[in-house]
Amino acid sequence: MNMIIDLLKSLISLSLGDFIRRNFGTGPGTELLIDIGGVVLLSTFCLLIVIFLIWLTRKLVARMQDRVGPNRVGGRYGLLQTVADVVKLLSKEIIHPSGADWLSYNAAPILTVIAALLVWAVMPFAPGVIGVDLNIGVFYIMAISSASVMVLLLAGWGSNNKYALLGAFRAVAQMVSYEVPMILALLVPVILARTMSTDGIIGAQDLPFILFAPVSALIFYISTLAETGRTPFDLLEAESEIVAGFHIEYGGMKFGMFFLAEFVNTLFWSGIFVTLYLGGYRFFGLENWVSADGYPYGRMIGLIAFFAKTFALYFVYDWIRGTLPRVRVDQILNFNWKFLVPLSLVLIFFVALVDQFIPDDAGTVTRMVIHLVLNLVIAALTLEFLRRRGRQFRQEMSGGDGPGGREVLYSDPDDHGHGPAGHGPTGHGPTTTPDDHGDMPLGGREPITVPVH
Repeated sequence: MNMIIDLLKSLISLSLGDFIRRNFGTGPGTELLIDIGGVVLLSTFCLLIVIFLIWLTRKLVARMQDRVGPNRVGGRYGLLQTVADVVKLLSKEIIHPSGADWLSYNAAPILTVIAALLVWAVMPFAPGVIGVDLNIGVFYIMAISSASVMVLLLAGWGSNNKYALLGAFRAVAQMVSYEVPMILALLVPVILARTMSTDGIIGAQDLPFILFAPVSALIFYISTLAETGRTPFDLLEAESEIVAGFHIEYGGMKFGMFFLAEFVNTLFWSGIFVTLYLGGYRFFGLENWVSADGYPYGRMIGLIAFFAKTFALYFVYDWIRGTLPRVRVDQILNFNWKFLVPLSLVLIFFVALVDQFIPDDAGTVTRMVIHLVLNLVIAALTLEFLRRRGRQFRQEMSGGDGPGGREVLYSDPDDHGHGPAGHGPTGHGPTTTPDDHGDMPLGGREPITVPVH
């Protein structure tokens, strides 16, 4: 009976590993059992939570678009709609396109799920509840996410389909491009925490890093939208343009694996954003509460706080998905290389420079205020630059001599466009204006706007 009570307390306090060690020893076999159990538990959670995430996305986007969403299968809220979809995908016939590379075609769906699960190994859910606390955890995340890009290219090339290959090229171009500002934005919390350990970054956040570097947080969040292929960066599978992207030749559960990996990755990036900028599992110190009998019940509080923040951020992903339209591929790449990358470089340079001049004995609030003022100054200068650049662009479109501008010609009402007045500004002669005795506006000249090539 005491063992059962001890087991229940261990489950509630998320210290099942300690329970196993107390009752079965601390040998190599016990540690291997704990590691295997942790991998199975985490992988099962990631695979099963997708069923809830798909239902949640459908309901949220439906409400935003004045629809009902799933409301039949599984009751009035459609709770079993996703389960029915999974059963349907599992029951579909497995096909193999003629001419496709068998190894590449079949390995791509499996590898994309593996890559989506591997990054969760360094996710800190609560104090002491982490797969492995690597001192290069941030580097590990970027390495795995970069390798997942090649899986999409493998799927497109192995399908032996021009549309799939084109979709894969677009996916690689987008994801590789947005990894640059993402990595630069990631360096800001690494500099502030002075560690690349994900658990160490949480421990360094006496105040959330989003208060230190809101510009970095915004850049990172935009980059994760592009990395996961979410709206407005969903060109990886733009059905209206390239049929269905890199997975056009996949059906049944093979397609379901790509779909599953997308939702797992979206939830993961939500959790990483919480870890880097929102304090992770920290909740006013309650996450470290240990009861009188030695059970760390604060871990459960930390776990609840972590997932509350994560799902709140996931809601923003769905909010953007139900609000913004898709943009063109050239706009996506121009926005990245001409705006996000230069802004990220400027930000990381000044954050690193300013942080070196802050005294070591400066308090957390003082350090936060200095970095916040720096971010606000950079944001203000960026907005001013965008305002001036937008005004210049509008002037070029409404008038000017350069390419893409507009040149105003003046027509002569008396010669019906055949006299010299119709050719003055084009270089064939001066513009002449007849005397209209004040009966016509603008001195008898009617402006005509034509494009300048």
